[in-house]
Amino acid sequence: MAYNLLLPPNAEGEREEFTTGCNRIIIIGANGSGKTRFTDRLIVDTSPESFRMSALNAIYNTTTTDPLPGSIDTLYQQAIKNSAFLRNDNYTQIERLIALMVNEEMMNLLDHKLAMAESENHNASLPVSKLDILARAWLEAFPNNRILRESGRILFSNHQDGESYSQLRLSDGEKAVLYYLGAVQYAPKNGVIFVDSPDMFLHPSTTTAIWDRLESMRPDCMWIYTTHNIEFLASKGNSSRVIWVRGYDAARQTWDYAVMPPDGGFSEDIFVALIGARKPVLFIEGDGKNSIDAKLYPLIFTDYSVRSLGSCNRVIEATRTFNDLSAFHHLDSHGVVDRDRRDANEVGYLRQRKVFVPEVAEIENILMLENVIRAVAKNHNRNPDKVFKSVKQAIMGQFRRDLRKQALEHTRHRVKRLMEFRADGRFNNINALEEHIRNIVYEVKPRALYEQFCRDFNSYLANDDYKSVLRVYNQKSMVPHSNVAQLCGLQGKDAYIKDIISILRSNTKEASQIRQAVAECFGLSKTGAELKLDN
Repeated sequence: MAYNLLLPPNAEGEREEFTTGCNRIIIIGANGSGKTRFTDRLIVDTSPESFRMSALNAIYNTTTTDPLPGSIDTLYQQAIKNSAFLRNDNYTQIERLIALMVNEEMMNLLDHKLAMAESENHNASLPVSKLDILARAWLEAFPNNRILRESGRILFSNHQDGESYSQLRLSDGEKAVLYYLGAVQYAPKNGVIFVDSPDMFLHPSTTTAIWDRLESMRPDCMWIYTTHNIEFLASKGNSSRVIWVRGYDAARQTWDYAVMPPDGGFSEDIFVALIGARKPVLFIEGDGKNSIDAKLYPLIFTDYSVRSLGSCNRVIEATRTFNDLSAFHHLDSHGVVDRDRRDANEVGYLRQRKVFVPEVAEIENILMLENVIRAVAKNHNRNPDKVFKSVKQAIMGQFRRDLRKQALEHTRHRVKRLMEFRADGRFNNINALEEHIRNIVYEVKPRALYEQFCRDFNSYLANDDYKSVLRVYNQKSMVPHSNVAQLCGLQGKDAYIKDIISILRSNTKEASQIRQAVAECFGLSKTGAELKLDN
């Protein structure tokens, strides 16, 4: 189902006619971006087909009413004039909605009795009312809770204790569902339903199911949601058109916005960055809370909005996708991943795609850079030369003991990459594929690779090449085994990391020294007080 909408004026003052290709639009933007005003303009432009639903206003707003033709408030005022059962003392929209449904129920009963009295057919059934539809849908949403009709009122009953009570005792979440299930029935036929903050009051585990049910009740309508909730977007985005509102010029009454691609070529990670960022974005590995990456990189890359995505694959994909969407935003994007056991070709490939790879194997090795160790030692009035000499000696000794194991791990990684590349070919028949697989081991030559790694690693030791050891040595226990924390006067690894973070938060010579060391580790430049990423 496709709809045509005339969008509000963009930053150039131009208005775009937008064909949706579906019956759902999600308007998303950060708080203060102007998305609510954008939606209000759409509501005005689509009136009288527009119909607005806001659980927050329906439950708590007692001072203003919705002036739209066909709104719950407008219908209620019209009904008061024509019904003896309605009084003008319902102060919230949800109360007025319930009164409307009860009034319709009463009118249906009266009409039915009059029709029965005038007809010989005394078996005619009552027409289905909006309250009937609400009661069935309510039972689907809350299987242990029923809607009762008693003395012109709506009551609720829990199967566990059988007690009946009014809607005043419902939770905000239950009131929101009640409001939506009732209000959606009053939207005009083939109308445009605008929903403000659809996730408000609803439990995340039930939000998607509830809105799927509501949309199924009105498949004739266009649905437009306004939200800043990324989870709601993720649950609905693949079958929706998305409009990202970035800013609002109140003087000119224009909006900076972008209509996102219809193919869903963006993930929750991308929109978290897009909606929340005011600075260029840097995607990193880690969990965003406890990882060393999340603690360290925001204090190093201070010009960037740093976003933790978990795995390196998510970082690489998010960086690619974010930059592919550059036509829709004005933000630069980079990624940072550990080097691990990648060779120079793999590292070069990633750097060409704006994914930065350090000249050390993993994040822990950054903590062991010479100038980082010296900065921490000096911060605690220790002799930097003696501390670094002891740490270096410990790490080189540990690497010597792990050399063959490390060479084997590097060989395994290289063989895996070569196997993936060599096996990714086209073959005319199974015999050709089998022959190719048999020959791969001779082409890859794993023993030769292993022996070369052993020679390279032994040369690092022979040349006392500390930097090269950090580049190839994957060893999570490097910090505690090197005794660096104790040598600097600290209690252990956690205290050492915390001290580096504390130094970076200060405006000291040691902070600049650490930033410079990390910049050089990434092959980046440092201008003035801020670190700049080289493109």
